[in-house]
Amino acid sequence: MSQLLTPARVSSPGRILKRELEARGWTQKALAEIMGRPHQTINGIINGNKQITPETAIELAEALGTSAELWISLESKYRLHAAKKESEHSLVNNEIARRGWLYGFAPVAEMIKRGWIAGSDSVDELEAQVCRFFEIAHVRETPQLAVSCRQAEDRDPQTSAQMAWVRRVEIAAKEQTVSTFDRERLQVAIPEILSYSLAQEGVELVAEKLCSLGVHFVILPQLSKTFLDGAAFYLDGHPVIALTLRYDRIDNFWFTLMHEVGHVVAGHKGSYLDDMDNLEVNKEETEANQLAADWLLEEQELTYFIEKTKPYFSEKKVANFARSQQRHPGIVVGRLQRSGDLPYKNLSKLKVKVKRYLSEQIHQ
Repeated sequence: MSQLLTPARVSSPGRILKRELEARGWTQKALAEIMGRPHQTINGIINGNKQITPETAIELAEALGTSAELWISLESKYRLHAAKKESEHSLVNNEIARRGWLYGFAPVAEMIKRGWIAGSDSVDELEAQVCRFFEIAHVRETPQLAVSCRQAEDRDPQTSAQMAWVRRVEIAAKEQTVSTFDRERLQVAIPEILSYSLAQEGVELVAEKLCSLGVHFVILPQLSKTFLDGAAFYLDGHPVIALTLRYDRIDNFWFTLMHEVGHVVAGHKGSYLDDMDNLEVNKEETEANQLAADWLLEEQELTYFIEKTKPYFSEKKVANFARSQQRHPGIVVGRLQRSGDLPYKNLSKLKVKVKRYLSEQIHQ
């Protein structure tokens, strides 16, 4: 392993300048006269009391036949070396480094803003709060949270932010009391859950139903750079399904919900958040997507509807098909737009907002 070596001593530019004068047989006064500067200026540089400015560097270069960059480089390296030596013994700089580590480990600023931790001027107390939040002994320890996440595929999420979001979901889920969980009961109840999707206000019935089936349900807005729509994981043997409502649309709510239900019904265990790109995770995400699509709209009937209707999908035709499926028209529009059969600019008004029906269920 290579090791970065730091010199124990860096010569000051004044020391180098003194050697130059000695080699030429010049006095400080002679150099001052050549440069048209006071003797005190040259003496200050040689004794390290005065820094070399860009203007002085140019004049030294002209007088000594060197480059101005040489003197600027000598000056900056010497000052930086001196500052580093001083910071090694500085409590303030050590606290800055620790605080910087904490802010890289977790989205501390957002966590404080949302009230997840209190924040503190003391770096020791701040670190203790972060450790308590994640239930870890030290911030060098990575929280182990196995979870299936539905997230934007074209973004680069920040894993530390996702971990904080999932941990907050876990805390909220622990506050809930749910019935005994049985996977078969959940699967049998899917038609009833989907019956709520006929009207936009049906979304407010989901939480109570899932709770009666032994499933925790948490709505928690995303943190910056998480790019999450939803997630599923287990807590003491009970599934936890969480949504962010990143897109306040009825089609997104129902597809994300059923995607996470799909993970639970299929028995997926998820993966750690820093290992979300492995093949098994991608396979599980694909399977959950397919289950959600099949549950929401009957595939053969959808195909027939598209074939006989395309390219002219009127609002009336979409509404009639949605009614036959016992779904809100916005769900059909969302599906047609994602498949490329309907332009995104067409009928988007049917993809109504649902957050207002869930305001009392949203955690912060």
